[in-house]
Amino acid sequence: MIRKLALYSAAAATCCLSAPLLADAPSLRKQGDATQLIVNGKPHLIIGGELSNSAASSAEYMAPHWARLRAMNVDTVLAPVAWELIEPFEGRYDWSSFDAMLKAARANDLKLVILWFGAWKNSMSTYVPSWVKRDQARFPRAATANGQGVEILSTFGDETLKADSRAFAALMAHIKAVDDVENTVVMTQVENEIGMLPVARDYSPAASAAFAQPVPAALVEYLVRNRDSLVPEMKAMWLDRGAKTQGSWEELFGPGDAGAEVFTAWHYARFAEELTQAGKASYNMPMYVNVALNRPGRAPGEYPSGGPLPHLIDVWKAGAPTIDFLAPDIYFPNFTQIVARYHRADNPLFIPEAHNADNPPVPANAFYSIAEHDAIGFSPFSIDSIDEDPGAIKSAYGVLQQLKPYILQAQGTDRIAGFKPHQAYDESLDYAPQQRVIGDYRFTVSFTMDIQKPVMTPETAGYGGMIIQIGPEEYLVAGQGITVTFKPVAGDQPLAGIDVAHEGVFDAAGQWKPGRLLNGDQTHQGRHIRLFPDNWQIQRVKLYRYR
Repeated sequence: MIRKLALYSAAAATCCLSAPLLADAPSLRKQGDATQLIVNGKPHLIIGGELSNSAASSAEYMAPHWARLRAMNVDTVLAPVAWELIEPFEGRYDWSSFDAMLKAARANDLKLVILWFGAWKNSMSTYVPSWVKRDQARFPRAATANGQGVEILSTFGDETLKADSRAFAALMAHIKAVDDVENTVVMTQVENEIGMLPVARDYSPAASAAFAQPVPAALVEYLVRNRDSLVPEMKAMWLDRGAKTQGSWEELFGPGDAGAEVFTAWHYARFAEELTQAGKASYNMPMYVNVALNRPGRAPGEYPSGGPLPHLIDVWKAGAPTIDFLAPDIYFPNFTQIVARYHRADNPLFIPEAHNADNPPVPANAFYSIAEHDAIGFSPFSIDSIDEDPGAIKSAYGVLQQLKPYILQAQGTDRIAGFKPHQAYDESLDYAPQQRVIGDYRFTVSFTMDIQKPVMTPETAGYGGMIIQIGPEEYLVAGQGITVTFKPVAGDQPLAGIDVAHEGVFDAAGQWKPGRLLNGDQTHQGRHIRLFPDNWQIQRVKLYRYR
């Protein structure tokens, strides 16, 4: 992959971050191969945490948490806004809960990503207002094959889409009215973990009538136009049936759950598209849809069927082009495999929800996704449940905060790389050393303190870090539990040594404050860089070449 190189200097890492005189709405902007979130005219890296589902509904509950979240080095809080709270009576809006949250976030120098709990939250429709829940004729429910209704609003309810869109547009208009200068709210999530349960599709009368219709031309046209780049599952599903350009869902995508799930995905995507269009018409900021991933071996309906899952990304891209990106909620061990699927040229990576921060691999996952996949940000779930005793995530996030200017300057270039052990689902960790060429050197990263006699323990799953080039031969190495060796890529001086290595920190003003000089035992007399376990840290290293 060819990347655009950027300037090396520390000055370059900060000069581009100055804010404009007038604030525009938050937006997305390309930098090299990366897409970055722009807030008040400067790139913003989300070092985040998502609140538990009902936390933001109570200002009293949240009162002690805001300062604790800021103290654990979180800079952006992902916070739900429930439809039933802002529109308890149809057409009458109550902004008190949102306004209290906005005020508290500002008081603690925190940004917000709003999670719209509208028609669906975790597939179900439990955060809709009472006047929606109780009027099944106007707001029909999805049904199972035997006609039994479920606690899920049907995508085929025209009034549901109208009501949800009006409420979402009203929320976005209110955010614009109270926040268009400060930009405390930086992104919005459209619904939450959309998907059909416990079957692959809705069997309500309107849904079954739609399923009997031909596959929409817009979806077929997308498949034809992107035939060579379709995800493997969709490509096989469609091509194995002759790559038909007209016909039923079963004729194009297969009988049973296969065609039924594509049908479900298309109609969820179309609903989310219209909702997003309504929201952006009120306030045009970045909007995304998150996804509850499918556990391997499970059938549609055993997981939320039809969401923007890896095998259905093409359906969502075709059906919801206004949505800026699709974002995976990752609770499975095959983290590196999942992020690789969602980091695409047409889909910047954002991790809105992940294992709670007390899970050992979480800090390494944050480093890896941000450095290796240019992630817009990373956010563990239920952050309010651990902010009194945050453990390793606090120190890891502290390192990321120090590195933020250098990360943002390096994203989209070949000057940054991330490392962590790989793992396939239900398989053991792959601790093999990993190599990257950064500048004129090839770096080998091993997840051990002794590359001659590596010792692997369960804690090794949490080892990892990043390397950022900041000068021709100067690098920041950050993380924990890694040993780094290096060789020149080319030239007549085949050996590399450590000119100088310091541990240290960047202070609040962004100035490097060196600590110990590590040119002796700590680097094995210049043979390698070691970042010991249980100590998230930064080392600033200058290399040189010799014969």
